[in-house]
Amino acid sequence: MAANDADARAQLIDLAAEFYDQFAGGQIPEMTLPTRTKSNIEYDPESGVWTYGDRTSTRSANSVRGARKLLKAVYTIEFLADQLEEGRSSTLRELYYLSESWDNDEAQFTSQDESNDLVEDLEIVSGVTREDFHMRPEESGATLMGPLRLREQTRRGEREIHCQEDVGEGGYQIPNNPDMIEFLDHDIDFVLCVETGGMRDRLVENGFDDDYNCLVVHLKGQPARATRRITRRLNDELDLPVVVFTDGDPWSYRIFGSVAYGSIKSAHLSEYLATPDARFVGIRPTDIVEYDLPSDPLSDSDVNALESELEDPRFQTDYWEEQIELQLDIGKKSEQQALASRGLDFVTDTYLPERLTEMGVQ
Repeated sequence: MAANDADARAQLIDLAAEFYDQFAGGQIPEMTLPTRTKSNIEYDPESGVWTYGDRTSTRSANSVRGARKLLKAVYTIEFLADQLEEGRSSTLRELYYLSESWDNDEAQFTSQDESNDLVEDLEIVSGVTREDFHMRPEESGATLMGPLRLREQTRRGEREIHCQEDVGEGGYQIPNNPDMIEFLDHDIDFVLCVETGGMRDRLVENGFDDDYNCLVVHLKGQPARATRRITRRLNDELDLPVVVFTDGDPWSYRIFGSVAYGSIKSAHLSEYLATPDARFVGIRPTDIVEYDLPSDPLSDSDVNALESELEDPRFQTDYWEEQIELQLDIGKKSEQQALASRGLDFVTDTYLPERLTEMGVQ
């Protein structure tokens, strides 16, 4: 799906040319997109990811509101095309502020959500990702730590990095566009995606990456697109098992869901970002009971989220239905770091090795 700068720019120019041709032919300019609502999101059991359905909506200049949207699209296309031609990049936040300098007040964005949504619209209609438009989110800070050697393209040229030997304890920071990375060599047996920074640091301090030939990916909460993309590439290209280690609450289960199946917001990129083979190794309600873990009571929003997950196609398996129903029954949730109640080494010496062995990963 990755495009070079010339191809990405050409796709943008083609969009602008399509508006011009509509004008020249006496048509009211319009842009057709999948309807981006929850009711138009479908779970594809064959690919195991979320995709948009068949319903579409049209952005047309036949109303003042619609004309403003297309005007903003044209100004954004011009900005992105110039950026690609100059070999520059910018953040989503900068795009929002840059519109303040555009010569037409009607083209300026009223909020960053509006500019973010427009960039996603352009991704969908062009088939080119925002990363290939040289658009960056604010830094996610997600990292890799483990026996992987890679080659990275930087503005100073290529550089080779070993994600243990050439980095500090903080690890290798995942770049905005992981498709610029080439995997050179590795001694990895599996990829462990970890939700929290505290648990990531515990694993690294205890040498889990060394002892188990493991690549530790810090998700940093809800994972950024770059984190999900590199995880998908590790699974696809290196044929590595991926397991996701999170807290034991409904919001953390959704973090697993976004890694494994994709998210509603990025349904147009699910086959590019999601890793359907990923498996859950996080804190289970059965762990809360079996290990008598320190826990907190479920809040009303937790209960509502769990009940919603029982209706979510991503979680309609015997395993998840059993775990969620047990959690509703015990009324408790627990964090990864609650495992420290059994000692700082328990997670690396006992919990993870036993779980991974049960799953056939180790």
